[in-house]
Amino acid sequence: MKEPVFMMNIPKHIVFQVLSPIIFQIVLIGASIKTVGDQSEDSTLTTSSVESSNQADQADVIPSNSASDRTLVDANTLRRKVLCGYQGWFRCPGDPAKIGWRHWSRNAKRFSPDDATFEMWPDLNEYDADEKYPAPGFTHPDGSQAYLFSSANEKTVKRHFELMKRYDIDGVFLQRFLVELHNPSIDLVLNHVRKSAQATGRVFAICYDLSGTPSDQIVKTIADDWKKLVDVLKIHQDKQYLHDQNKPVVFVWGFYPDRFNARVANQVIDFFTTEGPYQATLIGGCPWYWRNEKDPEWRRVYRRFNVISPWNVGNYMTINGRRQAATNSWKDDLITTKQAGSTFMPVIYPGFGWTNLKGKTAAGAAIPRLRGDFFKRQFQTAAELGVQVIYVAMFDEFDEGTAILPVDSIPPVQGRFSTFEGLPPDAYLKLTHEGSQLIRRARSR
Repeated sequence: MKEPVFMMNIPKHIVFQVLSPIIFQIVLIGASIKTVGDQSEDSTLTTSSVESSNQADQADVIPSNSASDRTLVDANTLRRKVLCGYQGWFRCPGDPAKIGWRHWSRNAKRFSPDDATFEMWPDLNEYDADEKYPAPGFTHPDGSQAYLFSSANEKTVKRHFELMKRYDIDGVFLQRFLVELHNPSIDLVLNHVRKSAQATGRVFAICYDLSGTPSDQIVKTIADDWKKLVDVLKIHQDKQYLHDQNKPVVFVWGFYPDRFNARVANQVIDFFTTEGPYQATLIGGCPWYWRNEKDPEWRRVYRRFNVISPWNVGNYMTINGRRQAATNSWKDDLITTKQAGSTFMPVIYPGFGWTNLKGKTAAGAAIPRLRGDFFKRQFQTAAELGVQVIYVAMFDEFDEGTAILPVDSIPPVQGRFSTFEGLPPDAYLKLTHEGSQLIRRARSR
């Protein structure tokens, strides 16, 4: 998981990935940003539209013809796309991966309220019996057994992609952690994603995460794996694998100066941008403060990406006493990337919280969703700036409370789990759909 920008950089297992060693919370008391009132009526995202829906008629929230009009997402360009991060890392005892609990619990062999590491309980009302894995000791208020899902279940991954189609979401960046490549279930999930993208007409691309990988192993590990995906699995030949500028898209996340030096960063960029069978349109994931980098070599690195995506989760400003995502750097980010001949892909997130993962002392780091207002403001700002591609973090990130997948509004009584603050389970799928409509209508500036 990609931690928020204010976390310390402490080496640990991939379950507890890290980002930056510096606190970058921005508190701008009384600050203002352009919101719905600064835009035309057709650029308005509304929370009322999701409040009126309910769990029983979830399938009808989006007009029946909206997804059918786009049964096949154009896989030849990044333009006018809203793409979600897809972790695909949840495992349960009894699933095809056979490795026990992963990302639901601290312990692969045990699950209890003290072991739970996720912030929100997924809503599984639409899931079939063969997709539900019992969570021992967890029950709903009516006494019924509580269940969780596994990303190793092919049927469940397809269900997630069917939700993307239903809500007219373009597709995903499948997270591929270098330190987890030894795990066979990583390729199992990749295979599920490939089939599901083809079946639903959604697009997908690989997102390598460098977190936790020793600097002297990064270049070889990522090069060997991409060669395998191209030469053996021929992933780039999938009809729904995302391309841009006639090249397959590859997202590499984790270009942080405190993790490795610029020489390693340039070697990774060279590998993906050198003409040949492994060339790709390279998206670089980096700190939100990339333009302020003092090291001249790292400044050059950030201007070499084909697309730059500054990680913004946890970066907020205070407006009228409420935390809102800090988007005040986006205008200059957009200008700088255009000057460098690259594309700006901002990260939009719905809120944040990881009290169950990190403990009660982490409660102060929570960023409330504000019943959708936090999320929709970011889409409105991006649309106003004419941004052409968005990265939503994340589709299925329950660990850090950034998931847009349906969340149980009445979670199990054992433990403490956040909800969507009274909104229906599918509220953020609906808001992502509406945000996507804004981006598709936005004019490039």
